[in-house]
Amino acid sequence: MKFTRFLYSIVFVLSRCALAQSKHQPNALPVVDLGYALHQAIAYNEAGGYYNFSNIRYAAPPVGSLRWRAPVAPKVDRRQIQTGNRAVTCPAGPVWWASTANEFVPSYLQGIPYNPSTKPPPSDAELIQQLPSATEDCLFLDVFSPKQVFQNAGRTSGAPVLVWLHGGGFAVRSKTDGVNPSGLLKRAKENSHDSIVFVALNYRIGVFGFLGGPTRQRDGIANAGLYDQRFALRWIQKNIHLFGGDPDKVTVMGNSAGGGSIMHQITAYGGKEKAPFQNVIIQSPGFLPQASPQNQEDVFDQFLFVAKVRSLKEARALDSKALIAANALQIGRYAPYGLFIYGPTVDGVFAPATPGQLLASGRFDKSVKVMTGHNSLEGLIFTDPAIQNNTAFDAYLRRTFPRIPPASKEYISDVLYPPVFDGSKGYTDQAGRVSLLIAEMTFVCNTFFVHTGFGNDTFGYRFNVFPGVHAADLPYTFYQDAVPPQAVSNTTAAIALQSFETTFAQAGRPKWKGLADFPKYGSSAEIIDITQTSIFQTRDDAANQRCRWWQRGVLS
Repeated sequence: MKFTRFLYSIVFVLSRCALAQSKHQPNALPVVDLGYALHQAIAYNEAGGYYNFSNIRYAAPPVGSLRWRAPVAPKVDRRQIQTGNRAVTCPAGPVWWASTANEFVPSYLQGIPYNPSTKPPPSDAELIQQLPSATEDCLFLDVFSPKQVFQNAGRTSGAPVLVWLHGGGFAVRSKTDGVNPSGLLKRAKENSHDSIVFVALNYRIGVFGFLGGPTRQRDGIANAGLYDQRFALRWIQKNIHLFGGDPDKVTVMGNSAGGGSIMHQITAYGGKEKAPFQNVIIQSPGFLPQASPQNQEDVFDQFLFVAKVRSLKEARALDSKALIAANALQIGRYAPYGLFIYGPTVDGVFAPATPGQLLASGRFDKSVKVMTGHNSLEGLIFTDPAIQNNTAFDAYLRRTFPRIPPASKEYISDVLYPPVFDGSKGYTDQAGRVSLLIAEMTFVCNTFFVHTGFGNDTFGYRFNVFPGVHAADLPYTFYQDAVPPQAVSNTTAAIALQSFETTFAQAGRPKWKGLADFPKYGSSAEIIDITQTSIFQTRDDAANQRCRWWQRGVLS
């Protein structure tokens, strides 16, 4: 299945965290009455002392006439108790360039020259491979509740809730990919007697979740994946008390596409609707701003061509296998190196403008408390090693932004990221130039937009533990004391990061016993730097003029 998921194993970044290593099945695992369904915990983790309620349906199957429409409530089905014992993931696209990245990135980090050889493209049969768990009927979530918290449901106000939105370029991955909350639950219990409730959810990705454009919107919605997330967050507001959680203490955390999703949730509807959460932890928020209706139409037309249909109506009539294949083939054939084609788009409704623009103009929910983080080398794994001269650099910009105004393209290539390789601009070669461009336009500047939008009344950190590439922090967020993953080279950094995350979720301010104070961002752009040898206060590298230019969104 090497083409069906994003390979965060790039540069030994992430080793899969297996779920619930120590499981015990009591005679009577608890059952929760959701009104529309009865759902039983699938397991009790004796070592961690928590229940796992797996694959709870939060929305009706988004199939047939419900494809590319807003999610709706599930039908009532109380005939039997659900256990969620079947793995469920949303259909994914391939990452055709992952094998090259797996070779190039380690070479670059070690200073070894890399010759990008021409590899034969993957066959269609390879591109359309899916996990056995892949299905359009994928709108499910998991709830992990400590036993004592669960038993206190209804007796107390409830424990804080931490909700996970997975990354994957809005095209791959799922709620369980690399996720084991046992370390976070343990860290939270060390902070507070009651720990936290952890929730992870699926949302539609690829063509199923992010097909946009004016033609598309005449018969449905754009950004269906964002609507899924919103629907799940409202489900949490309504139901999390049944698991011992407090709906008034919900923190949403996400990495990469998950972090980018949170930016869209904060700015949803231009701030006209209160967010169904109180705090956010935004890690490496990733998305490319797609404001151009014509860009969206181009992607829509391309999908119809690949699916061999003439309209959205005909696409809705296709069987699931054909649609899943069309999604994979479009991404596999046409996505530029490092990109995934699909992602949030400006639709005039959920996203009336880009998050950066909405944050700059004050159109967002200002009541939310914010912590953000980014990594020190975000762009490298998405950098095409074939870009070795200025001509190739300009061609990359045109591929990434097909309708970019010539003046904007020239400003990017001549002023923001000029071909100056003496180190004064932050790079010494073309790969470093492209890496910085990708890092800032896709991830790093997004954190700056959030800080300044919230009046600098925020918290921020930089994950600077080698290799510091995109997603290198994930094994640290999901670190388990008893089962340290190979990708965690510094357990102190892992415990500190988990402490920052859980204390913020519990009390709205990040803390760790090894740090006297975690400062607010403030006018001096102060963040915490998490390095291989120490954790200290520093100035945010995202507070620069390049990020201020990207916030203007003059790309189409």
